[in-house]
Amino acid sequence: MLLSEHKDLKLEIKSLPEKEKDKLLLRLIAKDKILTEHLHFKLLEDEHDLVDRQEKLRDRIDLEIAELLSNRKMNAKDALLKMRKLNGSITHHFKVTKDLNTEMELRIHLFRGVPIDFNEGVFSPLHKFNEKLMIYFAKSVLSVFNKYQKMHEDIQFDLKAGFNEVLTKLYTYKTAAVAAELGLPKEI
Repeated sequence: MLLSEHKDLKLEIKSLPEKEKDKLLLRLIAKDKILTEHLHFKLLEDEHDLVDRQEKLRDRIDLEIAELLSNRKMNAKDALLKMRKLNGSITHHFKVTKDLNTEMELRIHLFRGVPIDFNEGVFSPLHKFNEKLMIYFAKSVLSVFNKYQKMHEDIQFDLKAGFNEVLTKLYTYKTAAVAAELGLPKEI
């Protein structure tokens, strides 16, 4: 049931006593973890905390990619799973902070670090993960590129060098065909 479909309910909620509204609001907020974190960030944190959050997530990305690279049996499946997990962490960061700039910086940092070149044989059970990784990586870059194009030109300028590194990486490996098919440029 959507509140917008029930205008009478909306009016009744507005007419509730202040104390009762507060109580209901707190109960609703407690049910949504991300909303609770977002309100904590918005009401109790400042720019310094945003920088701390970004640095912690960047350090986590570096650590997890280093663990991945140190694994001698590293394969496309491991890289894909790690990338999905880290992408989810960046999405969570954005939902909490609503800061597009740090989201873009973190995604570009992830794309620059995660390995995407694996030589699994066609008959290897890991071959399908190699294809999935290439497609996931290229589509993730496309998603970030679409957001990048909508940003202010000053911010685009700040992100341009890093994004060009990602595009170069994309067109250097087997992901080039997928990138071209998706219409991603070779350079910004």
